[in-house]
Amino acid sequence: MCGIVGYIGKRDAYSIVIKGLKRLEYRGYDSAGIMLHDGKNLKVSKTKGKVTDLEAKAASENNIYGSIGMGHTRWATHGVPNDVNSHPHLSNSGKLAIIHNGIIENYEPLKKELLKRGYVFHSDTDTEVLVNLIEDVQKQEKVKLGKAVQIALNQVVGAYAIAVFDVEKPDEIVVARLGSPLAIGIGENEFFIASDASPFIEYTTNAIYLEDEEMAIVRLHKPIKVRKIKDDTLVDPYVQELKMNLEQIEKGGYEHFMLKEIYEQPNVIKDTYRGRLSATTGIIKMAGIEDNIEKFLQADRIIIIACGTSWHAGLVAEYVIEEFTRIPVEVEYASEFRYRNPIVNSNDVVIAISQSGETADTLAAIKLAKERGAFVFGVCNVVGSSISRETHAGAYTHAGPEIGVASTKAFTTQITVLTLIALRLAKAKGTLSKSDFFRYLNELELIPEKVQEALLTNTEVEKIAKLIKDSNNSLYLGRGYNFPVALEGALKLKEISYIHAEGYPAAEMKHGPIALIDEHMPVIVIAPKQGHYDKVVSNIQEIKSRSGKIIAVVTKGDTQVKALADYIIEIPETSDALSPLLTTIPLQLLSYHIAVLRGCNVDQPRNLAKSVTVE
Repeated sequence: MCGIVGYIGKRDAYSIVIKGLKRLEYRGYDSAGIMLHDGKNLKVSKTKGKVTDLEAKAASENNIYGSIGMGHTRWATHGVPNDVNSHPHLSNSGKLAIIHNGIIENYEPLKKELLKRGYVFHSDTDTEVLVNLIEDVQKQEKVKLGKAVQIALNQVVGAYAIAVFDVEKPDEIVVARLGSPLAIGIGENEFFIASDASPFIEYTTNAIYLEDEEMAIVRLHKPIKVRKIKDDTLVDPYVQELKMNLEQIEKGGYEHFMLKEIYEQPNVIKDTYRGRLSATTGIIKMAGIEDNIEKFLQADRIIIIACGTSWHAGLVAEYVIEEFTRIPVEVEYASEFRYRNPIVNSNDVVIAISQSGETADTLAAIKLAKERGAFVFGVCNVVGSSISRETHAGAYTHAGPEIGVASTKAFTTQITVLTLIALRLAKAKGTLSKSDFFRYLNELELIPEKVQEALLTNTEVEKIAKLIKDSNNSLYLGRGYNFPVALEGALKLKEISYIHAEGYPAAEMKHGPIALIDEHMPVIVIAPKQGHYDKVVSNIQEIKSRSGKIIAVVTKGDTQVKALADYIIEIPETSDALSPLLTTIPLQLLSYHIAVLRGCNVDQPRNLAKSVTVE
């Protein structure tokens, strides 16, 4: 949620900040703003709407010059989306400018105190309170900007990533974070600030990721100083070499990032198991598992915590892990887990799943699990993210940057990692026969080429999308391993096409949803040949008898379901446990094409953000 970009150096700050904001649009936002300082004057332009609207406004206000700049894309929390509530915000004197991601929970009592002292507020935001609090500390304590930011942040409750500029210190920007990510790119006599590395990847591959409760003074011609906010101790910052490249964050000829990322899945699944899996020798090697395998083997249970698409991947993992290892698994919404006083013991293993590694609810759930003595293992995509640092151990998915808000390759690579974990534990426990173990390894190695084959359904899927794009509702049904895929398929449709959709276990249809079925209701049934095929066929017959419009995802060569369904989408055959890696592909394509046909913003659907970094 929200995006921060900053630059200090000798280049044209405007072009760097605007381009950076465009690269952060995937995070979700409703307004945008920019601040530039040309050595003499500080100018701010901001507007409700898109970054393109900001470009037009900045040009009309002649606010395009400066070698220091800060930009922001805002996701409204306190105050409606409008020009006034957009960031940056200025202090009452006009000397301080701030951009802020997060929420200041105690802004109201702080605001009341500042009002008593004569401060005037022009917006409804908590951020304007913070910048005036910093200015007040400067006045009261007679301190420089860095110290004032530190003192002010020790008075606030909430989450934040901030960048603050003072016209009286025109060669520096002060940054800090708690609960929201912030990266500092280090170039030659120039620095970049951003919510992630994508805005500055073409300028430098060296970056510092601030930890929670750290702040830094970014100053020209001087090394970056990082301090702990609470006790002022100096921190030796770790400069990380970035692995992403510019090509990964561009569309590469595809109309949308989502479509590009759907088509990247054969390669990223292979990248995810590359170096970890050898089917010929029967070896699965993952450092995070190998170093902690006894904790898994001795676990009373595994608790999986996640949100959204990652939660659906966790549901698939529940089926796989229990089937392969016979270890009990529970899957929890991180947002509920942290608030319901869960029973967590020292013999529990908690697996936290997150694409971004910054999901606020998942981070809070991790901290709760650690406090109660559980071993916490992270599965995430972003190297150096908060979850990768907060967990005891973990595994990266190697999906590469995922820009589209609707997760696609994150889902399949998460399932790949979790399946590898299940197979490794099964081998150690002896809960799979040798023949079954090797069969799964061989089949997993073949998945990328089978996903490639599943992508060939695109033309057929597009035809089906044209026929059902005007539906108001739809139902997704699956059983066993493919029940979570039904949930994920429905979520994708809701997210990007704004059609109401529900995912159900096929057998549960009779317990309510069957009342909705008529000739206007598309029912997407996931019916591969393996697993509970006969039961799913019976469910399809029940839909057929009520005139439901049936779209079935079936194994190539299927005849039984084909005779019942209105439309079929054929995928290659694979084992039941691995089938979600294939069945999800046509559902991703279906949601994509329906959204395009309905004129929806596929990569930036309304009201959604890629990384939910506030509660």
